[in-house]
Amino acid sequence: MSTLALAFDLGGTELRGALVERGGEVVARVSEPTMAEAGSEAVIGRIIALANKLLDDHPQAKVLGIGACAPGPLDPKAGIVIGPPTLSGWHNVPMIDILSRQFGLPVRLENDANAAALGEWRYGAGRGSESLVFVTVSTGIGGGVIADGHIYHGRRGLAAEIGHMTITGEGDRCFCGNVGCFEAVASGTALGRRATRLTAPGDGSQLRRLSSNGDVSARHVVEAARMGDAVARDLVEAEAHWLGIGFTNLLHLYSPEVIVMGGGLSNGFDLLAPGIRATINERAMQAYRDVPVVPAELGDRAGLVGAASLILWEGEPGTALSMVQDQETGDGASGPAGARAG
Repeated sequence: MSTLALAFDLGGTELRGALVERGGEVVARVSEPTMAEAGSEAVIGRIIALANKLLDDHPQAKVLGIGACAPGPLDPKAGIVIGPPTLSGWHNVPMIDILSRQFGLPVRLENDANAAALGEWRYGAGRGSESLVFVTVSTGIGGGVIADGHIYHGRRGLAAEIGHMTITGEGDRCFCGNVGCFEAVASGTALGRRATRLTAPGDGSQLRRLSSNGDVSARHVVEAARMGDAVARDLVEAEAHWLGIGFTNLLHLYSPEVIVMGGGLSNGFDLLAPGIRATINERAMQAYRDVPVVPAELGDRAGLVGAASLILWEGEPGTALSMVQDQETGDGASGPAGARAG
């Protein structure tokens, strides 16, 4: 079996683990509810249990290390999860130290949006580019920036919190407390909220029929738009406009070679793309208008393969490159026999 990395994507609702090859192929995958309210000690215990399951199920795997991603804020250099709002009781948790002592393997930690950006850059829609901006549009809006072949981290790894750019002075208040955040205006949640306000239970609208007369979600809007519903198509047009404004700001800030859109709302990319492009052409300076905006390719694997690449990718600062070379030439250790936690 080729050299592998253990990878973990720690979300607020789901914990995913995988064994990933250097080419980005996911060899094995496991998942379970995060149970975030149980606190950091319990959740890290779940990570250890999933790691042991993957190792036990693949005893011949040559595992070089562990790549993990988690919601921010976190400090990737210090290996500390600072205090993500979606993980209860996580305050300055030394995740790298805990896992490296447990398994005796190199461990790397990255913000989940940055890890997804790495995944798309190295193995997905951004392959071959030197720079990209990855934008995930789902419950909220997050992103990661690859600049000149490196993640743009900023101070303490806190850069590129793009969901909290202010793009208007109006609208609903964001959970961060501000009005007009990109996330509050253009996320899937915001789209669903607008659709719910425009309709009412039992009004006979396509949107309410799809939602079984409950709150309308972004998925319902996309589905109704595909069915030709006029209200849904207007909502998609407005959503594309807001996304186009945000993407124009990102073009001007980072001048990437490509913008990659992921997240749940990217399932409607084909409907959104014309409006996004029209807004960029209207608002961006001429030199930025030819930058492509493309859908992500890796889906929910992006964070896992991006996290694994922190261990496996040649030239990444701090990776065990010599270990990778030894494993592939057969000169190094034969596998992770001592890596399982007792």
